[in-house]
Amino acid sequence: MILSKARITAIGAYVPEKRLTNDDLEKLVETNDEWIVKRTGIKARRIATEDEHTSDIGYKAALNLVERYDKSLEDIDMIIACTMTPDFKTPSVASLVQAKLGIKQTGSIDVNAACSGFAYGLHVANGLITSGLHKKILVIGAETLSKITDYEDRSTCILFGDGGGAVLVEYDEEQPSFLSYHLGTEGKKGKNLYCSDLSTRMFEEDLMKSNKFVQNGREVYKWAVTTVPRGMKEVLEKASMPLSDVNWFIPHSANLRMIESICHKSGFPIEKTLYSLVEYGNTSAATIPLSLDMGVREGKVKNGDILLLYGFGGGLTHAGQLIRWNVG
Repeated sequence: MILSKARITAIGAYVPEKRLTNDDLEKLVETNDEWIVKRTGIKARRIATEDEHTSDIGYKAALNLVERYDKSLEDIDMIIACTMTPDFKTPSVASLVQAKLGIKQTGSIDVNAACSGFAYGLHVANGLITSGLHKKILVIGAETLSKITDYEDRSTCILFGDGGGAVLVEYDEEQPSFLSYHLGTEGKKGKNLYCSDLSTRMFEEDLMKSNKFVQNGREVYKWAVTTVPRGMKEVLEKASMPLSDVNWFIPHSANLRMIESICHKSGFPIEKTLYSLVEYGNTSAATIPLSLDMGVREGKVKNGDILLLYGFGGGLTHAGQLIRWNVG
């Protein structure tokens, strides 16, 4: 069990108003609702407006947090924005959120671990607070994947949507949230999920010369359904906790068939698994906070519950966090 002095004290979320359904996608590419639901479980996704960007979504998620928990953000000493779709290369999304919130003095960094990003952001926040360097950190997972989605590629455009969530992590030595973790990277497999930028070559291999999202779904699927169950076992062993003690499993909402396979291989019941993909699609770093927020709103996640969060995706990276939920 790890030593932690950090507690998650509040959560908020935001998704854009525009809803893109499977029937809408049928007008763009050769697909249909039955085909998409059968293979992914996704029925709709939210799409940001042309002038709505990741920092706007993160900012609105933070405002939602404040409204629901009556929290002040004025004394935050660090903002961590987890995203792979920043508004700009620089300034960071975290810096833009700081400006929108009007916080006078705070650090700000972006974390890009793609779909693992939120779990990595929590890991960094826990470390900074437990070490004594910081006291109060806003962790955001937000994406506008629609802006890098190729809507002529039916294998990817059916998956991705926009949205975001935010949590407040504060110093609390008596009731810490963080019980254990596990992190991993397989960079050699990064070519299976990428969006090119300054370079169009990875490990001497030519990649698509564009800024659209590219995924080898079959290879990512094979990697995830073997890697995540092993990672879940590592997280629980570090905490000396049996799988049966976990109240809710919250994986990255990539694909329902993938989640079902992970649950089957790990022995965890799908009925105790939370996911946000049905209405929101794959929102990368935002899927876990959106799923967690839905669980809280629906009265499923309660204070005292043990949650196993597991992100996996671009890098290829993966990250698990075992958390005791106790907000407020």
